[in-house]
Amino acid sequence: MAEQTKHSVSVCYALPDASFLVQLEVDAGTTMAQAIAASGVLMRFPEIDLAHNKLGVFGKLKPADTVLRDGDRIEIYRPLQADPMESRRRRARHKAAARG
Repeated sequence: MAEQTKHSVSVCYALPDASFLVQLEVDAGTTMAQAIAASGVLMRFPEIDLAHNKLGVFGKLKPADTVLRDGDRIEIYRPLQADPMESRRRRARHKAAARG
């Protein structure tokens, strides 16, 4: 069976009030960074910095130089607004105070 020369992938980025999802046909061997650049998401959302934003495929963190496979969904993650551990501590203190 011959290897595919094109892959169908999607690029997604979400904000609380906006989202971006685009399907692309890319050459076999294309990296996540190349597909992101080709998608137009960087022009639409200039705050994305690939040196700082984490990337993933189907919820699993991957480096920008990861070579894509057919059907991959590239996800661009926003920086956390709050430390998850500190948020849990705050909720625990609030619950404890509410109980008396």
